[in-house]
Amino acid sequence: MPYLVECLASVEAQTLGHARIEVIAVDDGSTDGTGEYLEEFAARVDMPVTVIRQDNSGGPSGPRNVGLDKATGRYVFFLDADDRLGPEALERMVAMADRNATDVVLGRVEGINRKPPQSMWGRTLERTDVWSSNIKFTLSAQKLFRRELLNRHSMRFDESLWTGEDALFTMEAYLRADGVSLIDDYTCYYLVGREDGKHVTKSGSYTLRFDSARALMTLIADMVPAGPRRDMLMVRPFVVTLLPQFGAKYLKDSEQVRRHKFELAKPLLEAYWTEEVARRLRVEERLRIHAVAGQRPDLLLDHLEFQRARKKPEALLEKRGRRVYFAYPHFRDAATGIPDALYLAEPREARAVPGYREGGLDSFVRRAVRKARRSLPSRSRDVRPAAAA
Repeated sequence: MPYLVECLASVEAQTLGHARIEVIAVDDGSTDGTGEYLEEFAARVDMPVTVIRQDNSGGPSGPRNVGLDKATGRYVFFLDADDRLGPEALERMVAMADRNATDVVLGRVEGINRKPPQSMWGRTLERTDVWSSNIKFTLSAQKLFRRELLNRHSMRFDESLWTGEDALFTMEAYLRADGVSLIDDYTCYYLVGREDGKHVTKSGSYTLRFDSARALMTLIADMVPAGPRRDMLMVRPFVVTLLPQFGAKYLKDSEQVRRHKFELAKPLLEAYWTEEVARRLRVEERLRIHAVAGQRPDLLLDHLEFQRARKKPEALLEKRGRRVYFAYPHFRDAATGIPDALYLAEPREARAVPGYREGGLDSFVRRAVRKARRSLPSRSRDVRPAAAA
């Protein structure tokens, strides 16, 4: 409350026939009148509503699983109580799934006091998958899922995770789905930023973020054989979940927390940090993770201080403009020994530099990053040959 009022109003306003919608509302131990309001809503509206009231579970996984166990529809949609739907959202998403026989549908998301992921949008896709689109960067649960897919694979939210449980669930659904659809021409979901800032995803200890990264990396490794496809998916937990722990927050951490973060990251980097993952990152991201992989907090701090000062690296064009190096701290500093390869921009980043000539870099970058990895201390580059394929 009071966000729940608008949330339920958006459900009641759906253009999909109300006889085709079942609402399962799980009051997870709320103390603000939520349960009572849900009961009033159920008694008033012309659609079937089931209200379940239970003791607080501490996270969204438990109540979502309770609701999923009660669902009977062909599809399920997980709607957070502080967000809301566009009036035609369910009608459009169900029609999209029926028309294309896809198992997951993403409806365009608009943020209200929050910024949703952007890279997957641009055009409506009747049928796609996790390999040929950027859907891996939107792993929230607010999607339409075919319930038969979830039941066939006994898919439920991991109740041992306090954050990132939706990323695990959604990634598994993407990998198991017979096709995914994207609706780009209509805002289906409004992601609302609470004025009190008390979102579950913004609270909790840093250790929970490492738990989330570890769980998602393990799922990807279990479901996708080692190689470029696995590495493509690993970019998401590295950039979205792990890297922020070594960003601006790190400068405010105590020495004890800093050491602990390096300890928590070490086994993940040894298992999953490959040349292909590195190649897919921006230069500054690659440099920070290289510092963590090499157990070099001093180098990490230098990069973070450079960013905090809002400095811009000089862009150096070489090989007749076909290579662009970004001169972040310690570029060509013999004392630190960081290979030039880590400063070499991929085409998607280099295109912003005037004078850059694209072409012929891909194999060079691969060789360069491989050489850079060999410069790490031996204990920090225990990459299995299969993982580096």
